[in-house]
Amino acid sequence: MAHIGRRGLVAAATGAVTALLTAGDAAAGTSTAGTSAADSPTDSATGDTMAGNPADRHMADRHMADRHPADRHPADRHPAGGDPAGGDPAGGDPAGGVPRRQAPRREFRGMWLATVVNRDWPSKPGLTAARQRSELLAHLDTAVARGLNAVVLQVRPTADALWPSPYEPWAQCLTGTQGKDPGWDPLGTAVREAHARGLELHAWFNPYRVANHTDPARLTARHPARVHPEWVLPYGGKLYYNPGLPEVRRFVQDAMLDAVARYAVDAVHWDDYFYPYPVAGQTFKDDRAYARYGAGFGDRAAWRRDNTDRLVKETAERIKRIRGNVRFGISPFGVWRNAATDPLGSDTRAGVQTYDDLYADTRAWVERGWIDYVVPQLYWHIGHAPADYAKLLRWWDGVVRGTGVDLHIGEALYKAGDRAQPAAWQDPAELSRHLTLAREFAGVSGHCYFSAKEVRADPIGAMTRVVADHYGRRPGK
Repeated sequence: MAHIGRRGLVAAATGAVTALLTAGDAAAGTSTAGTSAADSPTDSATGDTMAGNPADRHMADRHMADRHPADRHPADRHPAGGDPAGGDPAGGDPAGGVPRRQAPRREFRGMWLATVVNRDWPSKPGLTAARQRSELLAHLDTAVARGLNAVVLQVRPTADALWPSPYEPWAQCLTGTQGKDPGWDPLGTAVREAHARGLELHAWFNPYRVANHTDPARLTARHPARVHPEWVLPYGGKLYYNPGLPEVRRFVQDAMLDAVARYAVDAVHWDDYFYPYPVAGQTFKDDRAYARYGAGFGDRAAWRRDNTDRLVKETAERIKRIRGNVRFGISPFGVWRNAATDPLGSDTRAGVQTYDDLYADTRAWVERGWIDYVVPQLYWHIGHAPADYAKLLRWWDGVVRGTGVDLHIGEALYKAGDRAQPAAWQDPAELSRHLTLAREFAGVSGHCYFSAKEVRADPIGAMTRVVADHYGRRPGK
């Protein structure tokens, strides 16, 4: 996956918070309450509409920020295998390394296929199983026609599932009613049909988002968030599992990794949602968890980052035990920290920094080898003053150098032709220039486009231009 806005997965639709890029408000705090923005805010420095993953904003809820504000059949099922037990969710040293998995053999050419609020697929809830399947296959066929080789399918949009999960209910985006059996197995079909077309299928999960509203009564009666109300916190118009509870961290891993045990997915993929994006005037009320588990940390921010570190490291270890050839990738908001905050940061002036605002030390995860690939959401144009695509490309290339972690760049295709975006995005050649520039950096091994709807519709021909300029040969050839 942030992407709202357009790719932030519809910041407006999902209520995802957009990251404001301003020249002067990059101050980071230790609380999630701060200067944040509305669902599809504008960049106060440039007037750009901040979109993320419109539908999930990676958006499937957030490839935002001015971000990819954007909030991912019966066949191909595999017997549940491995990892009934796992380590102590509350203990251990999260700084240890995780053995690397096999590197990809070809350039990554992917697209996000968002299901939250029916951003890309299904086109609307309640379609027949046959119609849902037909639409899904059409997206896979589009990927092939565009020369792509991977589809990142959102399979757990709001703590519900696109497969028959023993942990969570069927996803609402399928039938319109959470928990209702759609009559087929979307994930199983997606895996089988993607592989038949020579496509990788990356299963995209959102670890902590429970709902795009704050009313638990609207969840199905047996939803884990209703069975365990003590796990859930409202914030910014949404419900979230509390990342500070070890039992929550273990549960969300179990729920996600059930799909890895059952299906031959090629990767586990997360977007940029860890702790929620800050919302002005609101506080993420995890005081009780901090009082119980925060001893020994210098402040709440350090404790929150440790919680996120543990989630990443433990998941990486469990994936390897369950199915060793499955890769683990994360698509963070594009700015780790601004250089004004940290000399190791990028030459940017972003109003959101993942380290400080989402409590996600994305740079450390790469350096420690916990993930196999990283897809920073570089949803800005070349020359964008607060967050220049070219400067961030160089910074991320430096981060992965010598780590063995693959760098794929998240591209804001959803912005191309959007009249709310600046002039650069009205030029069909802007994205193609991104790929041309990226070829100058040895660490870049591919790109991923937000998202499937735009890959198919291509309103001003930006994707067609990318294909003509860069994907003339079959992927991987």
